[in-house]
Amino acid sequence: MQQVKSGDVVKVHYTGKLTTGEAFDSSIGREPLEFTVGGGQMIKGFDAALPGMAVGDKKTINIPAEEGYGERSEEAVIEFPKANVPADMKLEPGMQLTLSNQQGQPVPVVVKEIKDDVVVLDANHFLAGKELVFDIELVEINA
Repeated sequence: MQQVKSGDVVKVHYTGKLTTGEAFDSSIGREPLEFTVGGGQMIKGFDAALPGMAVGDKKTINIPAEEGYGERSEEAVIEFPKANVPADMKLEPGMQLTLSNQQGQPVPVVVKEIKDDVVVLDANHFLAGKELVFDIELVEINA
């Protein structure tokens, strides 16, 4: 029976959860997720779980933060001058925005706090610093 190896294009169904059991993403009800194993498209821990699986195999994996979205970084929490915010933009804590980095790439941020002259923005991924649990089912292998 064919087993997944690095470089294979695979399709998987998955459900991602926190250790509390709270689901944050799932492919159930959608097309399965397709990616190249070892191609750097997935978080490290998810990618590492696939080699050796055969079509129809299911497994549950725990991914520590360092093999998921990394640890939270206080350097990713920035104070953005309120003067640079468009006057007609009403900001609220928890609001999601997209800034551009120096290379012009989009950077998603969340408004954490609004102070007198600055807005505190958090550019950490919302799953940074968290252990993740994934239920994975291998649907297809295209070697």
